[in-house]
Amino acid sequence: MHFNTLILAIKERRKMLNVSQEALADISGVGLRTLKQFESGKNNPTAETLSKLGDALGLELTFQIKKIEPNQ
Repeated sequence: MHFNTLILAIKERRKMLNVSQEALADISGVGLRTLKQFESGKNNPTAETLSKLGDALGLELTFQIKKIEPNQ
């Protein structure tokens, strides 16, 4: 699963609100190192972590699961 779009939205919202990574980590309960890894694309967040970050930034995150049919 690619999280690039979600991470970009979180990063842009954080910057728009003028919230530092340190402050977001404190507010959301997500570790600073973890947050930095997500924003730099070095790691993918769990759904729970995305939810915490979204809540802290006032974002509503939605997930879509798409069924993939096997090749026939």
